[in-house]
Amino acid sequence: MGFQSLVLIVIVLLVSAATNQAIPVDINDPHMIKVATFAVTNYNKHNTEANLIFEKVINGVSDVTENGTNYRLTLSANDGSTSNNFSAIVLENPADNFTLTAFALIPHAYFFFRNSFLNY
Repeated sequence: MGFQSLVLIVIVLLVSAATNQAIPVDINDPHMIKVATFAVTNYNKHNTEANLIFEKVINGVSDVTENGTNYRLTLSANDGSTSNNFSAIVLENPADNFTLTAFALIPHAYFFFRNSFLNY
């Protein structure tokens, strides 16, 4: 009986761990493009100085939570003259509603290296 209980506990832990893992998304999936377009449009709505135009999804992962599905995407958007990469987190709840929970510019690698060298 003790061994069976131990096996059951291990199975429950493995299933629990497996359900909380991020899963890579298909960047060409129309649904991912819809999610990314929502992120850019919503960001523009809440930032009057922003006028970004969605270009493409670069990569992303999804994970299921008790509130719905979180999509963590890296996307490319253009401000009219320059393309930049952005990080976005969008929650999709079971009613197929989206909520933008984070959106930020990803600085070019040049700035990381430049600042590192200037500090020495």
